[in-house]
Amino acid sequence: MPSKYLIHPVDAPNRNAPLSKSGIIAREEGCLKCPVCVKTKCVYNVYKDRKLDPIKMVDSLDYNCKNCFRCIQSCPKQLIHKSFHQEFEQMGQYPFTSEVIAQIWQQATTGKVPVSGAGYHGPFSGPGFDSMWTDMSEIVRPTRDGIHGREYISTAVDLGDKPDHLSFHEISQGKDHPLVTIPLPILFRLPAVGGIGSNTLKGWGAAARYLGTLISLSKAHLWMVSPKVVQNTIIELDSSHDLMNFQDPLGIEISSELNWEDLYSSAKEIYPHKLIILRVPLKNGFVEVIKRAYEYGIRLIHVQASFEGSFFDSGLHIKDGIRKVHLSLLDMGVRDQVTVLASGGIALAEHVAKAIICGADAVFVDTALQVALECRLCRRCELEIGCPADIQSASPLWVARRSINLMSAWHNQLLEILGAMGIRDIRRLRGETGRAMLFEELERETFRGLNKIREGEEIELS
Repeated sequence: MPSKYLIHPVDAPNRNAPLSKSGIIAREEGCLKCPVCVKTKCVYNVYKDRKLDPIKMVDSLDYNCKNCFRCIQSCPKQLIHKSFHQEFEQMGQYPFTSEVIAQIWQQATTGKVPVSGAGYHGPFSGPGFDSMWTDMSEIVRPTRDGIHGREYISTAVDLGDKPDHLSFHEISQGKDHPLVTIPLPILFRLPAVGGIGSNTLKGWGAAARYLGTLISLSKAHLWMVSPKVVQNTIIELDSSHDLMNFQDPLGIEISSELNWEDLYSSAKEIYPHKLIILRVPLKNGFVEVIKRAYEYGIRLIHVQASFEGSFFDSGLHIKDGIRKVHLSLLDMGVRDQVTVLASGGIALAEHVAKAIICGADAVFVDTALQVALECRLCRRCELEIGCPADIQSASPLWVARRSINLMSAWHNQLLEILGAMGIRDIRRLRGETGRAMLFEELERETFRGLNKIREGEEIELS
C-alpha cells in the first residue's frame, strides 16, 4: 500500500488587517469607572493589545474580537456593543460571498478545517451546489474517520488516455497512452480577476509542484516560473504558432472556440506523448462538441463555466453541465476512457466533492487561490486602482504557503467526506449521484402529481 498523502501546513499570517463580520463599539460617556473593568477581564486581551491603523483607519477590536460577548453582557452600563461591518457584507461576489471569503482566509492562514462550536451556519438549500446534499451514512464508524482513521483513503486521480483493453501482442512502454496520476483531484488555473505579478505566479507554481498537481498557464506567463515548475505545467494555446519553443510542458490545452481540429493534429504530431486537453465552454451545443472530440481522438475534456459557475448563455449551473457530459459519455460506452475536468464556481472543498459526484474526475481551482492571498474581489485592480491587499508585492514563499494551506484544509475535508460516505477511493465517487440528493429532482418528484385529475376521479367540493 502506498504511503498516505499528507499536506503539512505552515502558518502564514495575514499581511493586512482582515475584514471581519462584526466589530466593537465602546462608548466612554456614562462610564462608571469600575475598579475592575470588563475590558481588563477579556481572556483574549483584545482591549489590552488594541491598535489603530491611522492610514487605513482600522481598529484591532474589529478583527481580534472572538465574539464571546462577555464584555457586552457584563458592562453595568451596557456601553459596549457589537455592530455589523457594512464593508464586510458588501465584499465578494457569488459564489464567493463574504462568509466564504472569510473562511478561505482562515484556511489559508492555518491550513486547518474551519469548525464552529455553534454548529453549521451555512445554507441548507439555495442555488448551484447548495441545492445538493451528500450522503453521510457511515459517519458513525470511527475507523472510517477521514483524517484520523486507521483505513487508507486515496484522493488520487488519473489524467489522460486510458486504454480500454490490455494488449499482450505488442511491446509498449505506454507512451501511446499518456497518463498522469496526481494525488489530489485539484489542478491550478489562473483566475480571471485580480492582479497577478511574477511573485504570485512563482508562488502558485511552487505550491503546485509541492502538492504534486498541475498548473495551467498561457505562453505569456511561462517566463515567470522556473524550469522545474514547467514540468508540472499545462500550456493554454491561442494559435498554432504557440506550439513551438516550449520548455517541455506536461500538457497542452486547446479551446474549442478555435480551430481545434487542426490545433489538435499539430499538437499530437509535435508532442505525441503529452497530455492534450480540449477546453469546452458551457454553451449551447457543448455536448455535441465533446462527442466529436472523442471521435477525433481527444481523451481529456475541460468543461469550463463562468466565474459564478453557470453556463455562458443560460442560467444553468456547472453541475448540470457536468452531469450532461457524464451521462452522454456513459451512453456512448466510453466514460472510463475520458477524463473530465471542470472549472468555474469552485469556492469550497464541498464544491470539489459535489462536482466529482456529478461526474467530473477532477476540478480546476482559480479564484479561490486569489482569495487565499487576501483578495476581496473588489475588482479595483481592473480599474487600475490600488489593491487594498497589495497582492503583487507578496513574496513567492508567502503565496506558496497560503496556497498549500488552503489545499491542506480542502484535502482534509475531502477525507472527511469520503470517510463519512464509507468510500476509500475518490475515483469511486465519480458520478455517484445515488450518494447525493438534488433539490430540483426532489421537488419535481414530490410535487409533479399535484393538480392532476385521473380519469374516473371526481373533484370534491367543500
